[in-house]
Amino acid sequence: MQIIFATHNQNKVIELRRIVPKSIKIWSLNDINYHDTIEETGKTLEENAKIKSDFIRKKFGLNCFSDDSGLEIDILGGEPGVMSARYAGPLKNNNANIEKIWKKLRNRRNPKACFRSVFYLHLNKNTYCFEGRIDGKIIFEKRGENGFGYDPIFIPEGYEKTFAELGNDIKNKISHRAKATFKLIDFLVNS
Repeated sequence: MQIIFATHNQNKVIELRRIVPKSIKIWSLNDINYHDTIEETGKTLEENAKIKSDFIRKKFGLNCFSDDSGLEIDILGGEPGVMSARYAGPLKNNNANIEKIWKKLRNRRNPKACFRSVFYLHLNKNTYCFEGRIDGKIIFEKRGENGFGYDPIFIPEGYEKTFAELGNDIKNKISHRAKATFKLIDFLVNS
C-alpha cells in the first residue's frame, strides 16, 4: 500500500517510516513534489489535521493522511496546543518556543503537560480519525540531543529522561505520534 503523509516535516516522516511495516510505503509532500504550504487555520489539532488531509485528497485524489500535534500544558490552559510550532512566532523557532514556555511558567515545579497527536485519514472514499497522547511534565533545562521541538524539555510519565535523551527506539514506541501511528497502522493492515 502507498499513502501520502500530508507534511513537509521530514522529522515526522522519518519517525513514521521507522514505525510502519514495509508493506506500507509512506510518501511525504516533498516526495510528490508539492512544496506549497497548506494553511493551518483550525482552532484545534483535529481541525488542522482535517484541513491538510482534505486539501491533499482534493488536489491529488490520492489516499492520504495528515497529523497535527501539540504540547498542552495544564497550568497554561492547554497552551501552546495548536500553536505549538509557532508559539513564539511564525518562524517556527524551537528555541524561542521553549524560552516562551519557560517565561510563562516562571519555574513552577513539575508542571504537568501532555503531547497529543491527531491523524486524519482519507482512505478510498471514507475518512477516519486517530489520536495518540502521552502525559508527562516540563523541565527547566534542555537535556538530550535526539528528537526535535519540545523533546529536550518534556519528560514522559514513568521515565526520568526527556524524549531527547530516551532516543528514537524508545520514543518511537511510547510517543503521542507513535500511539496514533499504531492505531493508523492497525487500521490500514486490517482494512
